[in-house]
This record gives sequence, C-alpha cells and structure tokens, in this order.
Amino acid sequence: MNTVPENEKPKVRFVEIFEEDSGQRLDNFLITKLKGVPKTRIYRIIRKGEVRVNKGRIDNKYRLKEGDIVRIPPVRVAIRNNEVDLQPTLKRSLEHDIVYEDEVMIVLNKPSGYAVHGGSGISSGVIEALRSLRPEAHFLELAHRIDKATSGCLLIAKKRSILKQLHDLFRENKVKKTYLALLVGQWERKNMLVTAPLLRSTGKGGERTVKVNKAGKFAETSFRRIKKFKDLTLVEASPKTGRTHQIRVHSAWLGHPIVADERYGEVDVNKKLKLRGFKRLFLHAEQLQFIHPVSHEKMHFQAPLPSELESLLQQQVMK
Repeated sequence: MNTVPENEKPKVRFVEIFEEDSGQRLDNFLITKLKGVPKTRIYRIIRKGEVRVNKGRIDNKYRLKEGDIVRIPPVRVAIRNNEVDLQPTLKRSLEHDIVYEDEVMIVLNKPSGYAVHGGSGISSGVIEALRSLRPEAHFLELAHRIDKATSGCLLIAKKRSILKQLHDLFRENKVKKTYLALLVGQWERKNMLVTAPLLRSTGKGGERTVKVNKAGKFAETSFRRIKKFKDLTLVEASPKTGRTHQIRVHSAWLGHPIVADERYGEVDVNKKLKLRGFKRLFLHAEQLQFIHPVSHEKMHFQAPLPSELESLLQQQVMK
C-alpha cells in the first residue's frame, strides 16, 4: 500500500448528490468516497464540522437528499496500487475517445461496461481512472451520470465554478439529452411522449430497481421512431427528467424493452438476442446540447455509435 506523496496534497471537494445516492446515510456515503480512511477518522471529521451539507454542520445519520451539496475536507487517503481500474478498453477511451475538450470541460464517449464512479462494490470508475491518467489536473468531477451499461456522451467539469453551473443547467432542464435505443419488437408509433411516474426501491442485496408507479416521481421521456426492422425498432429517446434507469423503464413499460436489458427485459428474449450478437445493453447517449457556461455559445456534442452496435444494426433485416 502506498500513501499519497506529500507534493500531491488532497483538496476540498464539493459533491452534489444525485438521485441514485439520495436516501443514503452521510457516514455510509463518506465511507465509499474516502476509501482507505478509518471509520473513526470519518466520524471525527463529521463531529468537528469539517464535513458539511449545504454549508451547514450535520449529523452522521443524516439521510442525503437529491441536490444536496456535500463538502468533503482534504483527507489523505491510502491508495492501493491496483485501486484504479485502467483496463485497456477504458484507458484507450480516456486517451482517444474525447468528443470535445476546452479549458473548463471534457465530453467523453464513455464505453459500455464501466461505471462512471466508484462505490457500491466498485473500486473505481471512469472519473477515478481519468484522474489517474491526468495527475496534473487540479479538478475533475462528473457533471452528470449515465448507467454502467450505457455508452456515449459523459460531461466532466475541470473547474469547481463550472461544475456548479453545469449542475444548474441539468437541474433546470437546460441540457437536451438524446439517446439511441434499440427496442424489442416493432413499435408502430412514430412519436410518443411518456410521462409515467417512476418509483425506486432497493432490494435485499442492495440492488436498486425502478418501476412505473403513481406514487413515484414525475418522469418524462420523448420517443421518436427512426427505423423498423423485422423484430426490432431503433428509436431516439430524449429524457426531460433524469430519473434512475428512466429510458429503460419507460421502454419496458411500453412493452418494448431495450435490447439486452438484463434488469428490465425478458430473459428468454435476451437469450435469443445474445445468439444474434446482442451482448450489451443497446442504449447510447448520442447527443448533448446546452449553452456553454463561459462562451455562452450553443454547444452540440455527438458521440458516434460504437462500431459493434453499428455493425449489428447493419445485419438486421428491414421490415
């Protein structure tokens, strides 16, 4: 085990709580964020007021809410040599699949199969790997998140002031997100707006699932049919809200789950599709559109569909 060198001093971090982390106790959240730090130390910095939520002192049992801003003080963390996941595919993407970069942000075409951040049994994710590849960078934080199985546009802030502005844009629905999804079956509608509310629950093993339920939170997704195949349909999905697994659950609720969705799809259908080469979730965050927080120009980023998905589309028989 190596410790962080003296010249790499830890810095204060401000982390926004997204929906998937809401409901979690503050102490458990910090344990996942400060790997290698003894629990006694974590409880001590909470007691001393070094950890703050929305600028105020807080109890360790506090349940985090979506939108909370957690101040994490500079804490020297012991790092294991193998802690940061730098598998070849991820390393190559971080080095070569940059859609856009300037002095304040990065848009990465994230590969499927990699979580955007560590935690919940995952030692490290895309953001930790990016920091390890860019040790000279003073600040790198996720501006939003996409599922582990989903590929495509991932926005990363390079300055704390920009991170806050980007968070505000997402919260105020001023970022247009467009996904490509391949659905099971032939979808006859050309356009459809889905506003089914989504309720999130946690299973005994800690697995989070989402279902359509009137007791859930408002969720809105716009679907547009692009192409019909013999037994599949390619659609464009634009979520207005940012609920966990939103496109996946809305698609399944419509009776057309996303191809290779192991959580919300049908087991028998997925087995047959796997034999045809569909081994990963066919969901790709294709586009992001928003006003640049510094230049105020209208930005439009597009991540090309991964070659393995493009190849599978070419093999499908048209209706």
